[in-house]
Amino acid sequence: MTDDIFDQMSSAISGVALARPVGRITQIAGGIVSIAGLSDAACVGDEVRVIGGTAGGEIVRTSGASIEALIDGTTEGLGLGSNVVLLPRTKFAPHASWIGRVIDPHGKPLDGRPLLPGTRAQPVSAAPPPASERRELGPRLSTGFAVFDTILPIVRGQRIGLFAGSGVGKSTLLSSLAKKVEADVIVIGLVGERGRELREFVEKSLGPDGMARSIIVAATSDRPAQVRRRCPQAATAVAEYFRDQGLHVLLLIDSVTRFAEAHREVAVAAGETANLRGHPASTPAAIAGLCERAGPGTENSGDITAIYTVLVAGSDMEEPVADMLRGVLDGHVVLDRNIAERGRYPAIDVTRSVSRSLPEAANKAENALIQHARRLLGTYAQSELMIQAGLYSTGSDSKIDEAIAAHDALDAFISAEGTHGVAGAFHLLQKALQT
Repeated sequence: MTDDIFDQMSSAISGVALARPVGRITQIAGGIVSIAGLSDAACVGDEVRVIGGTAGGEIVRTSGASIEALIDGTTEGLGLGSNVVLLPRTKFAPHASWIGRVIDPHGKPLDGRPLLPGTRAQPVSAAPPPASERRELGPRLSTGFAVFDTILPIVRGQRIGLFAGSGVGKSTLLSSLAKKVEADVIVIGLVGERGRELREFVEKSLGPDGMARSIIVAATSDRPAQVRRRCPQAATAVAEYFRDQGLHVLLLIDSVTRFAEAHREVAVAAGETANLRGHPASTPAAIAGLCERAGPGTENSGDITAIYTVLVAGSDMEEPVADMLRGVLDGHVVLDRNIAERGRYPAIDVTRSVSRSLPEAANKAENALIQHARRLLGTYAQSELMIQAGLYSTGSDSKIDEAIAAHDALDAFISAEGTHGVAGAFHLLQKALQT
């Protein structure tokens, strides 16, 4: 252990730059500044800082003899001729000692305690494993929720989305899954969260038991767009580090919507036009590139099981980011505000949700139970308005009669927790269908 710490310290010291290139500001336009004198040394994505001040930024465009940087926050106090230093490229090197810690997207601690980088740098924007070498999805995981252990199974290496409006229980469900899903390491990326919610998530939602196997990568809502965009990428890089050690990693990203919004800010600043339903043309590729990095590993590595949350305004599943994400995932779970308002948690609309791990994730008898439950829930949903209005007469339709008889039991089943594993959950589902 001592040797490992010395290796980390040596690696950190070796990355210290003794000299740094300096340029000067030649133009200020909104949040973009043009800088001369750094063209030969700077690349897109590098960071700069104004000498003698606190303002910094990220290079988003290069052209001829000058570069353009998107400034963190306000440009107030900056002037033409101000000197700007090119910062050393951030070395992002995850390590097992990061477990239980809260860090920013650059690997710096946010919990007030010192943190050493690992000895091996990890690309923040890495390519996914070769498609031809990836394994198939693995076995079904126990989640502690009856509905996820049966009707909407999560299997090892699967990527699913939680689609919900604000205040519908998305973050609560995410923290519950972090504590209950089988995994060796949990990596959580919190993108654009309110500052007060970070401590609440760590201390109350996760608690000591959850944090004991978790790493949180956070960029709160006040952080610059380039930092918020980097957050889920850095969280995925941490997950890849542990996956390459043969471990099973549960990756939770909250939320992809805020990642897409941050990407839009940076892309527009770099000269792209937002002509794809309010987003630049690079947004679908950015979302797909992020999600493809998760999933099953190759024969010599572990797997990343990923859950991504999506904020959908007015429960509109055709909203641009939701539409982009749904096409690259292995399933989606829709949380409904009406269900949440009547007090059922989790507020999952099963009829609008799907897990693409089925039917392979269940045997023949289990699939029959799932299909039966879905038929009853779908029949009730189609007739609910008529039933609630008192316009349906018992005996008019045997299928509707069966759906009404089983509705309360199925509703209670969907909210059931702690069902003693997958077998116990299916036993509970069978009882609900026999009501």
